[in-house]
Amino acid sequence: MNKVELTVAIQKTLGSSKADAERALNAVIDGIKLGVKKTKTVQLIGFGTFKISNRKARTGVNPKTKAKIKIKASKSVRFVPGKAFKASI
Repeated sequence: MNKVELTVAIQKTLGSSKADAERALNAVIDGIKLGVKKTKTVQLIGFGTFKISNRKARTGVNPKTKAKIKIKASKSVRFVPGKAFKASI
């Protein structure tokens, strides 16, 4: 499912216009982004948790030249599904 399909599903559930459904979806996505940025974690009971995970610097290999390269430390967002979400799959 992509963003357009999700917007259509929201539209059908809410019985609203496609524009309203798209605004609702964008508001949820923006809220999650802001929450993760500010507090480092967003927990939605019954769905899951979005949180920042830190990746350590490491050594990698360039697949073309087989030369070793250094990969810098970075941050990533991780999603951990909740119990109810896991049970529904």
